[in-house]
Amino acid sequence: MGWVWRQDRAWRGAYRDEAGKQHTKSFTRQIDAKRWVATEEAKVVRGDWVNPAAGKTTFAAFFADWSPRQVWLSSTRENADLAVAGVTFGEMPLRAIRRSHVESWVKQMSASLAPTTIDTRFTIVRGVFRAAVADRLIPSDPTIGVVLPRKRRAEAAMSIPTNADVAKLLNAAEPPNRPKSRPGFTAFVALCAFAGLRRGEVLGVQVGDIDFLARTLRVKRQIQRAKGADIAAGKDLAEAVAGITVIVRPPKYESERTIYLPDELVTILSEHVRQHTPTGEPTRWLFSEADRPWHDNLVDYRWRSTRTDAGVAFKLHELRHYFASGLIAAGCDVVTVQRAMGHAAATTTLSTYAHLWPTVEDKTRAAASGMAAAVLASQTRSVDSQS
Repeated sequence: MGWVWRQDRAWRGAYRDEAGKQHTKSFTRQIDAKRWVATEEAKVVRGDWVNPAAGKTTFAAFFADWSPRQVWLSSTRENADLAVAGVTFGEMPLRAIRRSHVESWVKQMSASLAPTTIDTRFTIVRGVFRAAVADRLIPSDPTIGVVLPRKRRAEAAMSIPTNADVAKLLNAAEPPNRPKSRPGFTAFVALCAFAGLRRGEVLGVQVGDIDFLARTLRVKRQIQRAKGADIAAGKDLAEAVAGITVIVRPPKYESERTIYLPDELVTILSEHVRQHTPTGEPTRWLFSEADRPWHDNLVDYRWRSTRTDAGVAFKLHELRHYFASGLIAAGCDVVTVQRAMGHAAATTTLSTYAHLWPTVEDKTRAAASGMAAAVLASQTRSVDSQS
């Protein structure tokens, strides 16, 4: 129990925290001292009491202590470091940071960064504040209620190649007049377009991952350029083409999955294996040179050359949108598309591709069209029989 007593001309209040440590404070009026003691004791009972001295740690210092304990990929850690380095309140004590400080930082970013980038950095910084709340360094998260710049609607921001565009890209992937410029790139483009794989996932395919009889591909790994932290850790590293160090890791966000391949893609992959890697262990890379896998820079260079020859300006990742749009157009439901795309949750699929699914208006129009076509066809047969 807390207590209040008179000391000289002031009233003193006191209570003990969860660890039994005593905290005191002076007030001019007795009622204020009693109110403070009652409020702090209630916080101790509820379990949300925060040590007033704890928030003296600066935002940057807390991040420096907290971040090494997080189970992050090296790319995530790199993004987090970049986000925290750019905040305007890094050297402020946590307890002194208000929502207005966060809003000023967001406003500053909006002058030079895209809304998606701002959203990513804000999410990271919000995670730091939430960790500080969980550690009871501050009572609340100052990012609550902060409004971010609006992102473009998915249908406006997304560019999806047409069938004709993909045909041009496949035709240009290995130009006959320059057969050695992009050897094997046709199969790479086909896997992105007809299986929806991410760039790193295609790079990580081994020949043994493909079951040509069952017409399936098991996505088990991805290849990414190794960061300094990856090289320092020394785990799961490999030497790619041109001596580039890459890291071989599982697909992102639990997206290991089985892809059901169309016959046409199986044919392309079979021909690729016959030409480029006909012998060896099942663990040999599908896309390699001198037994070393391709890397991101090599793929990006060949993609830019391919799209230039094809006369289009699509990003490689937009072939993934092409694959998703084809599944949706064929009537696949959300869960089917989610699994094929390797999304961790159906909400990700919906937030990305919801605009591609038929709307109520589309379904109503299609149903009415079917009824009208049946009636008119019946009417035509009736007229024909009478004549």
